[in-house]
Order: sequence, then C-alpha cells, then structure tokens
Amino acid sequence: MSSNAKHSKIRNTGILFELLTRQITVDVLNNNIKAQAAEILKEFFNKKTQLGREYELYRVLTTENYKSETKANHLVEAVVSARKKLNNSQLKREKYNLIKKIKENYNVNDFFLVRIPNYKVNASIFKLFNSSYGTNPSSKTENLFTVVEHITRKQISDRKKENVMVEGYRKQEKDLRLLAYGILVEKFNKKYSSLSKAQKTLLREYINNISNTNSLKEFIESETVKVKEKLQSMLPTVEDRVTKIKLNEAVNQADTLMKGRIVEDKQVVTLMRYYQLVKELKNVENS
Repeated sequence: MSSNAKHSKIRNTGILFELLTRQITVDVLNNNIKAQAAEILKEFFNKKTQLGREYELYRVLTTENYKSETKANHLVEAVVSARKKLNNSQLKREKYNLIKKIKENYNVNDFFLVRIPNYKVNASIFKLFNSSYGTNPSSKTENLFTVVEHITRKQISDRKKENVMVEGYRKQEKDLRLLAYGILVEKFNKKYSSLSKAQKTLLREYINNISNTNSLKEFIESETVKVKEKLQSMLPTVEDRVTKIKLNEAVNQADTLMKGRIVEDKQVVTLMRYYQLVKELKNVENS
C-alpha cells in the first residue's frame, strides 16, 4: 500500500455501494425492469467477496456512534487492522470487474456525479485503508481525526430513530432492503400506497442531484410556489374550521422550504408531505 494514498471516488468501496443503492432507487422510480444495479450489488457485495467484507468495515466506521474519543480511536484501530487482513489482489480484481460492469450498464459520467452523504468521512476511511500508518503523520492524523470526529458526533433527536430503521433493514431480506433504500423512499413508499407524479419527480431531482445544488434549490423554490398557490385555491372548499386553520398555517409555513443556501433532507421530506396534502385534498374534493 502507498504511504500517501490519494482518494479515488471510483475505487472507494463505501461510495461505490452508496451509488449502486441510489441507482436501484432511480431504476425503481423509473420502472426500469431491465436495470442491473440490484444484480450488480448482489454479485459483488456479499459475505463471500472481498468487496463485501471491505464494505462492512466502511459501514462500521460510518454508522457507529460513541461518546468517548478513546473508544472511537480503538474502533478505528481495530477496523484498520481488520482491513489489512483482506486479500488486496482479489479486492483489486473485484473492483476492476465491478467498475467494468457498471460501465457496461450505465453512463459512467452520470453515475459518478451523484452527490453522496458523508463523502468526506468515506474519503478519509479510504485513505486510512490505503496508506501505511508509519508514514506521512500529518495526513494520517487529519484522516484519523475526521473519522473519529464522525464517530463521536452528537446525535440529533431523529438520529436514533433513523439508526433503528437502518438496523431493521439489515434484518430484512436483502432484496427488500435494497428496494427500500433511503429514508425518503422508505418513508413514502411504505406510508402511502403509491407516489404521485410530483413526488416521483422530486425524488428523481434529489437523488440525481450533483454536489452543486443550485438546480435542486431552484426546482424546490419553483415547486413551493406552485404548492402554495394550489393550497390557497383549495382553502375556500374546506368547510371544517379546524382543518382550515391548519391548512392556513401550512400555507404560511411553506416559505421555510425556500430558506437556506443549501437544500437539506428535511426540506425535501417536507415538500413530499405538501404534495401528499394536495393529493389528499383533491381526493376529498372528488369524493
């Protein structure tokens, strides 16, 4: 292994797994029955492959959460030690064949442009895995600090709930877990019988969005205006006083979707709920 490894997105196992699972979501939303992402994932990421084993090490470092920095450091040390036991020549062959298969089935430029959560920590893990500990102490310390800082991050209120949900996915059949990938898709595909056209369009925009979020922000701002106008036009048809008050409040709160320079996940979730509200009000009107 090199003493000062440069990060390579195309060789980062954690990122490759994320990209494939997101591609599965896109394929499902597009009703692309000939899509190969799920088959590729099952072929290369399983308990028998070196890629599958390396991904599990990435997963440990990106999902574990400790309060103690000492404990976090011990975890990183144990994971790096486990990584050294993998068969590197076999791992390289598997990555080569994986990337080849991706290129055969998808536009590789579009495939690798998708934005990835925790990109920085995945890059740091890659560097720790692919450089020796005894050299370049400055680089090693920076990468180690990034991973430890991620492991010891403060949990937000919804974090525990999300971890429970993700843990539940692991206990499901693999195909079901893959098709339910992503908190957004899981929440809405499970809660509602079917996604509306507007909801599917929003999810496509979100999933396919690259690091520069200007286009996504413009899309959400445009859709927010449309949703507000639609809800306001429906207000006169609502007879129940309490419902009308809540609907007015929802209309007033819609402007929060257009705040901030960067689009956050919660804004996408909120817009999905606004779409659902419009859908349900239409159903009431037509009943």
